Amino acid sequence: MKTFKGKVLFLDRSDINTDEIIPARYLTEITKEALKPYLLEDLELEGFSAENDIKDKSVIISRDNFGCGSSREHAPWALEVNGLNAVIASGFARIFRQNMFNCGMLAIELDEKIIDDLFKKYAGKIPDIEIDIEKSEIIISADGMTERIQFNISEYDKVLVKSNGWVEYADSSY
Repeated sequence: MKTFKGKVLFLDRSDINTDEIIPARYLTEITKEALKPYLLEDLELEGFSAENDIKDKSVIISRDNFGCGSSREHAPWALEVNGLNAVIASGFARIFRQNMFNCGMLAIELDEKIIDDLFKKYAGKIPDIEIDIEKSEIIISADGMTERIQFNISEYDKVLVKSNGWVEYADSSY
């Protein structure tokens, strides 16, 4: 099972699409590793620099409709190869969300108000985060503040994450 702790990358925008996560011009690459340098290079977000901001981050917190666009698996792969194994947002494109779980990664949906509060509380900070899948709990902290947030995912999606994705789950179950 992948780890779900580290530093947070805040992407304060809705509708971040799969072409912004990994531009289509790189879809001819045949390995996940080849996608690594191109993650979020076309993301239009004021103050964001893919080259500087992704490094050493493990979890993305974003807004609604994350992963919209095409249904390619390359978007979760590009996140995974860069060590970003979880995305927390107020909503996901359905196929992107399932592709995350199929890759053994977390796509956690939280109420929009909770996401707003996280952006307000941690603006300008780089908090530490840990996601406990067994307790369905997010622990986030910075500057002496720590909070715990409960989340829900289906038992099936938990099994996929614990199995490191659908292929490993299928190999061990069928």
